[in-house]
Amino acid sequence: MQPLHWFVLALAVLVIALVIRGLRIVQQAEVVIIERLGKYHTTLTSGINIIWPFFDKPRKIVWRFLVPGAGGETSTYVLREMDRIDLRETVYDFPRQNVITADNVLIEINALLYFQITDPIKAVYEINNLPDAIEKLTQTSLRNIIGELTLDQTLTSRDTINQKLRILLDEATDKWGVRINRVELQDIMPPPDIRIAMEKQMRAERDRRAVILEAEGQKRAVILQAEGKREAQIAEAEGSKQSEILRADGEAAAIQRVANAEAEAIRAITKAVGEGGADPTKYLIALKYLETLKQIAGNTTNKVVFLPFEATGVLSSLGGIKELLQEKV
Repeated sequence: MQPLHWFVLALAVLVIALVIRGLRIVQQAEVVIIERLGKYHTTLTSGINIIWPFFDKPRKIVWRFLVPGAGGETSTYVLREMDRIDLRETVYDFPRQNVITADNVLIEINALLYFQITDPIKAVYEINNLPDAIEKLTQTSLRNIIGELTLDQTLTSRDTINQKLRILLDEATDKWGVRINRVELQDIMPPPDIRIAMEKQMRAERDRRAVILEAEGQKRAVILQAEGKREAQIAEAEGSKQSEILRADGEAAAIQRVANAEAEAIRAITKAVGEGGADPTKYLIALKYLETLKQIAGNTTNKVVFLPFEATGVLSSLGGIKELLQEKV
């Protein structure tokens, strides 16, 4: 091969190498910070990008990766340098750390942190080792917040702690181009003796609630029985009342009918007796006397018969009947 051919071949290889080094393909939701001769030049976004080889270089950033443990061992986090910045939301699971509450109780807390890089330039140039800075800031902020709360407040104010911690971290990391989206406390572990005391307290509280619920149930049952008995008595009284009213209405209607019949009979008798010239009043009185005497005589229990003092009235009445009969004859 001629020297010229070797030169052309070497030039072609060089051009291909330059093209390969100058061609940058960035994936979606990723960016690359490019420095030219050590100074920030541009930010490569998703897609195909071209840079000058040997002059332009991507600025690397330290990132945290979760490496699964081999053979069932616990996964661990490792720090690596990478030239691409992931703009997606990232979650950090911080290991348990000891925190002292306001009432001097040592507890262990671990937390989850969800954050997202919003300004990759600040994330590269404003802070060194961003994952480590976020972890240390989270630990110190969590200790400050828990240090202002008692153990009971810490156990019952988890949402409040999450909100306060998120706001505090978001304000602190804003200058690093990071937005804290959410903070979640996972486990709050008091010392063993405190946990035993808490379990006893919870057991006593459950027993107390059970006794109260049982008493409330018995009280409710007695009230319901009394209400049922009262409603039954009211219903029975209403039934008796309606029964008496109906019976009285029936008796009144019967009396009214009897009275109407007697009135009709009296009118008929008066008319019949009056036509004969006799006194209808005497006739009617005599009939009443006779009916009364018949009832007295028919009563087997009474052995003494009392006659009206004015016997002449009775006799005059009987005389009226006699007159009537004579006239009829």
